[in-house]
Amino acid sequence: MTTILMCRPTHFDVSYQINPWMDPSAGAKAEIAVAEWQKLYEKYLELGYDIELIDQVEGLPDMVYAANGGFTLDGKAYGAKFAFPERVDEGPAYMDWFDAHGFEVFEPKYVNEGEGDMLMAGETILAGWGLRSTIESHDELRRIFDREVLSLRLVDPRFYHLDTALTVLEGAEGQDGPNVAFLREAFDEPSLKLLDQRFPDAIHASAADAEVLGLNMFGTGGDLVVSDRLTDLDRQLEDAGYRTHAVGLPELLKGGGSIKCCTLLLRR
Repeated sequence: MTTILMCRPTHFDVSYQINPWMDPSAGAKAEIAVAEWQKLYEKYLELGYDIELIDQVEGLPDMVYAANGGFTLDGKAYGAKFAFPERVDEGPAYMDWFDAHGFEVFEPKYVNEGEGDMLMAGETILAGWGLRSTIESHDELRRIFDREVLSLRLVDPRFYHLDTALTVLEGAEGQDGPNVAFLREAFDEPSLKLLDQRFPDAIHASAADAEVLGLNMFGTGGDLVVSDRLTDLDRQLEDAGYRTHAVGLPELLKGGGSIKCCTLLLRR
């Protein structure tokens, strides 16, 4: 059973700008965001996921992007420490939830934005840094979870979290081990060399698909919930043996987040 944590965007708004996608003048509306989020929630139920919820705190409009709230593995939860003051209070809110729901909680010393920058690929943690999370947080990951951590430097401000530039692919019929889809332009050269060595059969997304946050997808067992704005990446995924399920989140995109941003894996 895949268990995930989500946050209904009851208090969603775009009242400040901390990434290139945010525009406070765009007029984001919470009621529209809730309706979009509900469709994603229902799609996850249809796919058989177990969904737990955290209540959104008024005054924390980005709390809907639950992936940034921490990183969980082996019953442990590594809390988030946000780079921007507008989001700092989300870290304690999520750590309180983890503690109340049975996780051993580790308070971070270094800036990190949770599963937004930390993705599991088999037994390895792929960890982004350079734009939000710091590379020092990767040492905390190694210490807490005792896993290999592959550090990947992000260089394009549009793709400020790893989960906007790369997605881990697992579960397609006949697939031997994890694979990834990613945007090459989002990473520095040393990181590209690491990705090419580790994932020689990776799927390379186009800039057009990445720019609608098309790599910010989520799925398990061969099913992937993807953006309804993809132009070619969905075909590539289907050719690789995945079943895609399109969902549109245009209102939530105004905050710089999409499907994966709204989804935090709970690994107990």
